[in-house]
Amino acid sequence: MDTLERGQMFPAIEARGLRKVYGEKVAVENLTLTVEMGETFGFLGPNGAGKTTSMKMLLGLVTPSSGTGRILGFPLDDPRSRQQVGFLPEHLRFPPWMQAAEFLDFTARFFKLPTRVRHKRISELLELVQLQEAAKQPLGTFSKGMLQRIGLAQALINKPKVLFLDEPTSGLDPLGHRLVRQIICYLREQGTTIFLNSHLLSEVERTCTRVALIVQGRVRKVIDLTTMTPNTLRVRIKAEPLSENLIQGLKRWSASINVSRTDGTLTLALSNSKEIPAIARWLISKGIDLYEISPLRDSLEELFIAIVGEENVPGSPSDQ
Repeated sequence: MDTLERGQMFPAIEARGLRKVYGEKVAVENLTLTVEMGETFGFLGPNGAGKTTSMKMLLGLVTPSSGTGRILGFPLDDPRSRQQVGFLPEHLRFPPWMQAAEFLDFTARFFKLPTRVRHKRISELLELVQLQEAAKQPLGTFSKGMLQRIGLAQALINKPKVLFLDEPTSGLDPLGHRLVRQIICYLREQGTTIFLNSHLLSEVERTCTRVALIVQGRVRKVIDLTTMTPNTLRVRIKAEPLSENLIQGLKRWSASINVSRTDGTLTLALSNSKEIPAIARWLISKGIDLYEISPLRDSLEELFIAIVGEENVPGSPSDQ
């Protein structure tokens, strides 16, 4: 049974208890997730959460310390699991002396594509990433954004069933961001399974169907973005003084309170909009200066901060 037939019977990606330890450092503790065929799956977490290590284990580039996983039904250490996989790493090293088309031809030869198929595929991909005019240009003369686009092209050279993208919009200007987003949407329409690691929550929210939030090597929550309701009631409060007594008092209305020390605001999850006036009256009765109390639409960023914690918002040490 070949990979295509097998892939139709199994999820595109499976991980069960994947763990990776470097000496005394645990990079990934317990990665467990399932990605179905045709999904565009986002992989989010703070810096140092183990996102890149997790991706490399799934790709067979890093050997897990324990746990199991499958790609298209094949174990991670089975070379057949990578025959129909594409990968764009965050830091792809390019031979500066190679021309763009030459580099894609070099990549295509790893998949033993016939000459005529290679030439046709290279032409299609250069058009897809809008680098037709740079086909004979040495990669050493490319801008960072152009290199990112040719990197995406090489990841697609074998028409992969599963595509891993690690920060695919890194170094791109707004037009480049839009192009990559359009390509991801096109690939999704073609049935390609996409595993997207990105720190740009807005891009993930616009392109993915589901997203996993990973903290310290563990998946804390998987969110279905197709069913995330815009009516989830969350309320932002700006009041002074911001004290522990104030926070404890508000817990009579909400068990979920996120505190932002940077701008002095509180975010509460409420069950009923009628609780908002009651909260305002209580704050005023306690002599609290109330500057703002307003309902919010749940966004992926707000969910990320609520689950992961504000101290883990990008800006801490690099990911592993």
